[in-house]
Amino acid sequence: MKLVITRPRTDAVPLAAKLQARGHHCIILPLLDIVPRDDVTVPQKPWQAICITSANGLVNAAPVQHLRTTAVYCVGPQSATAAASKGFVDVRPQGGDVAGLSRYIIQNLKPANGPLLYLSGAATSGDLEGILTKAGFDVTRLVTYDAIETTSPDMAQALQSAEGVLLYSPRSAMIWVEQVEKSVNRVHITNVIHYCLSPAVAAKLPARWQKCVAQTSDEGAMFALLNRT
Repeated sequence: MKLVITRPRTDAVPLAAKLQARGHHCIILPLLDIVPRDDVTVPQKPWQAICITSANGLVNAAPVQHLRTTAVYCVGPQSATAAASKGFVDVRPQGGDVAGLSRYIIQNLKPANGPLLYLSGAATSGDLEGILTKAGFDVTRLVTYDAIETTSPDMAQALQSAEGVLLYSPRSAMIWVEQVEKSVNRVHITNVIHYCLSPAVAAKLPARWQKCVAQTSDEGAMFALLNRT
């Protein structure tokens, strides 16, 4: 199958290698560039835990290296892998998305046990900080990266030949829709299957578009989805 990979290039290249090993032809078409922020300063507090809702939250882990023994709560396996690769020793993937992670933290952690450090991008797909603050937690959100929208000159050609598109975030899905609507080849989009990491991603796509949703928000579930279709 000819698949468009919309992830940032640093994530898209290894993903394409895995998919090509499974017999797919991949077109790398990043919709976002991840730009780490270098001016991040972590306040001195008795942190109960670190929260991340994207693997990119730790793209610049230097400011939090002294907290490597602090528990890291993240949305899924990809975020967990990123945290472990940065040297964090207590990594707990829970919930699958922002809503699920929020529920887990509210049910299993106590506000009295200390503040939470939330590492995120400038734009987020959910309001983890707001939900946890409303539940009584002291949450400090630090923006560690910017996700900058990018446009590829190969968009029209990709639309003409693609059979499937992989979408990993609600924001990527929204950008994809915007760029498709501007393309001269958008007539072909109804023939393309959109493989979505979560229901939140699929919800950003027009109802008439073909879409499939992974059973869980991780790479293995996306591969299983491709195998089924």
